Amino acid sequence: MTAAPPSLAIPTTARLTGRTLLGLIVVFITQLMLVVDASIVNVALPHIQNELGFTAANLSWVVTSYALAFAGLILLSGRIGSMLGARRALIIGVVVFIAASALGGFAVTPEMLIFARVLQGIGAALAAPSTLVLLMANTVPGAQRNRAMSLFVLAAGSGGAIGLILGGVLTTSLGWEWVMFVNVPIGLVIIAGAIAFLRETDRSPARLDVGGALTSTIAMVALVYGFTTAAESSWTDPRTIAAFVVAAASLVALVLIERRHASPVVQLHYFASTRTAVPFWVMLLVPAGMFGFFYFATLFTQNVLGYDPLGTGLALLPFVGTMLIVNQFTPRLVAALGERVVALAGLTGLAGGMLWMAQLGTASTFLTGILGPALVLGFGAGLTFAPITSIVMAQALRSETSQASSLLQGMQQLGGSIGVAGLTTVFAAIAVSGGEARGIAAALLGGTVFLTVALVLFAVWGRRAPAVDDEGTTGQETTDAASELVPEFERREPVAAFAGD
Repeated sequence: MTAAPPSLAIPTTARLTGRTLLGLIVVFITQLMLVVDASIVNVALPHIQNELGFTAANLSWVVTSYALAFAGLILLSGRIGSMLGARRALIIGVVVFIAASALGGFAVTPEMLIFARVLQGIGAALAAPSTLVLLMANTVPGAQRNRAMSLFVLAAGSGGAIGLILGGVLTTSLGWEWVMFVNVPIGLVIIAGAIAFLRETDRSPARLDVGGALTSTIAMVALVYGFTTAAESSWTDPRTIAAFVVAAASLVALVLIERRHASPVVQLHYFASTRTAVPFWVMLLVPAGMFGFFYFATLFTQNVLGYDPLGTGLALLPFVGTMLIVNQFTPRLVAALGERVVALAGLTGLAGGMLWMAQLGTASTFLTGILGPALVLGFGAGLTFAPITSIVMAQALRSETSQASSLLQGMQQLGGSIGVAGLTTVFAAIAVSGGEARGIAAALLGGTVFLTVALVLFAVWGRRAPAVDDEGTTGQETTDAASELVPEFERREPVAAFAGD
């Protein structure tokens, strides 16, 4: 392996400046675009239904088709990214994504739009794992990487609210087509910026795990479809049961295949110990709980308070604003206190904010029922995601960062689907007899349960966790699981070597 050209050498400063800053901006915009696309279409659904002639039953596929393609391919795409190189995978994924977005904007039939949404999901799945890999490959460990991780998480965490606001503005001013067209110029900027400013990572020449690729894709699609069908229909729907049966069989097959393969799509060793598995489980439970805030705050403001889509998006700004402010201090707090302490404070804020919001009632207003909880939830989110993401990525071997990133994002996608199914089931059961406001409060209480379980899991995670070196062996155990994982990680070579051999 040869050294990088002088112009591409990793900067040693903790500040994000010059080429490093420009490259990271590309990463942040990519993550923001992919997250925004998951919510921006929701606001436009009534207009899409009227203009393209969707039936009420088929309209949900505008959202579901994207989610299925994204979740189904996310594990496979991490392995593909390590084979192609993270920058190449990101560029290819964004090319597919913006081509699909253009096709969707020109759609004249329901089938054409759903096909475009599937292609968007494929492009997003290919690009998404590369964002974290490129962030780590283009920063140095320590303060600089912590700062970059906080900004990355800010882009991911604020994307849902930004999507609602942007979707409302574009739909009312330019038409629903622009919730699709808007991705094209953004994607072109990302492609140009990636070529100009991002360093490529080494490619892994290992043979593709075809069996693992097939079973992981089937398992993720079946799981997401099962939870989605349960939310839209019932848990006893034959489609729901069939999906979970297929998912269970695929997961069993996946484990058997991956245990024997030299270069597996899914690295099972992350789940071999609670010390490495718990951060992944936490990042499944947190999105499951946070779904309650985004979805039911939207439902409450529109159906109970009578807000229009744009007003609903603006109602979420306190959450985004607080998250933005807290995010500025998170790297310093992590440096002073360690990831574990900061993440525990964040998870406490998330669970407390959701419990507060679960007190919503028919007499609640924005000021009395949403503003306070949104501020607390923004505080919690600003402290939670960056430290836990850092812990997850610090556990990954240098050769596995792309797969760790895809597994992390796959867990988050699956967590969102679990939240959709579980919380909407609670809402439907209570709203029938108690009214919509009581149903929303009950669902938010269910979201509190998800977040509380995540808090407890992380709190008892333990103060001794193994640090893993590049050879996959357990290093010296430390006294603080979270605060010591990253320093051990920093003593290795940079997470990804550069192309140019």
